Amino acid sequence: MIRIKTKKLRIVNGKKFIVSIDIGKNIHYGYIRDLNNNEVKPFPFHNTLKSFQEFWGKISYFQKEHGLEEAVIGYESSGPYAEPLCEFLRKKPVKLVQVNPMHTKRVKELEGNSPNKTDRKDPRVIADIIQLGHALTVIVPEGTAAELRRLTHTREREIKVQTADKNRLQKLMYVIFPEFLRILKISLKSAMFLMKHYPAPEDIVEIGCESLCKILKKVSRGKIGYQQAEELFKAARTSVGITHGKKSILIEIRHIVAKIENEEVFIKRLETMMEEYLSQIPSSKSIRSIPGIGVITTAGMIGEVGDFRKFKTISEIMKLAGFNLFEVSSGLHTGQRHISKRGRPVMRKLLYYAAVNAVKSYGIMHDNYHLMLDKGKPKTKALIAIARKLLKLIFALSRDNSMYVEQYNSSRKRIVAA
Repeated sequence: MIRIKTKKLRIVNGKKFIVSIDIGKNIHYGYIRDLNNNEVKPFPFHNTLKSFQEFWGKISYFQKEHGLEEAVIGYESSGPYAEPLCEFLRKKPVKLVQVNPMHTKRVKELEGNSPNKTDRKDPRVIADIIQLGHALTVIVPEGTAAELRRLTHTREREIKVQTADKNRLQKLMYVIFPEFLRILKISLKSAMFLMKHYPAPEDIVEIGCESLCKILKKVSRGKIGYQQAEELFKAARTSVGITHGKKSILIEIRHIVAKIENEEVFIKRLETMMEEYLSQIPSSKSIRSIPGIGVITTAGMIGEVGDFRKFKTISEIMKLAGFNLFEVSSGLHTGQRHISKRGRPVMRKLLYYAAVNAVKSYGIMHDNYHLMLDKGKPKTKALIAIARKLLKLIFALSRDNSMYVEQYNSSRKRIVAA
């Protein structure tokens, strides 16, 4: 089995050469260098197949001219603009690596002792970083894992849009009916129903207290009773919301409510697709066997990592997620340890929320969490520690293709004692 490690890439012999790329939206800049300082000065090429082929032609010519064996092609992590070129190069006999933008920024001043940034300077800086051994292997999920990654990122973006719409809706409701927000949370299904059908105070007054009570009881399935309905009705009768320009605001409110409903349907559709793709991946059963880990977290983990079995140690996964620890110490000063956050933010977010779920009274990490709190660890740091534990557990189960066993350590102790 091929092992993929997110570790420093060391170029150790003269048979390898470096190709660095400064990624742009429409125009990229390439640079070629070997360890004997033979080079092709920075040159532009476009984001088209013809230009990609010309770029590959230059690489092949340089390799043949200087009798080299392997090309190490590196680029700075730069969002979606590198993906078409990366897809093209993955089909070629090369090693793809990435460079951390923070490293590029810091090394940049070494060239000419200047912070000057240009498209022709950046490829040289990227090549310097690769030659120093500070590049990381590119990890690109394929097949079903790639689909899960896209679905996870799409869902994250949609949730951000939905949150922005809810904030916008809250501001508008505050203008026409500020008391509404004090009585009902805007995220409740009952609140969304009222804002869609009876958004203005006079709409609430018109239907009457009894009808309002019946509506809320039905929509909330009995969670909202007569007391809250009566409170909302009284607030509507004495509301201090504006009266001028209200019609325009009501149009916008109904539009936003409809938009939020459509977004909710789309998110549910994404989650259904996640479940369908997960059924095609055997290791997903191992991850989902952990109590509190559901479809979304499992899909996100597999989408970001791909195959966990391609990693040798948990430290590689920790670094990929940005959960690896560091400290700043000097002389007599010993700094506190923090997570680096130089990794996949989606992985950290999913694991953090999974940790929040795992420390509840019925969660598998409840005792561990409270043990940390008893020792004086802050809640946030304790949750991050729990998230790291969950990642270790996910890695172990996926690697061994095994299922979660409740009280596993206690069971082993009983077996050993017997």
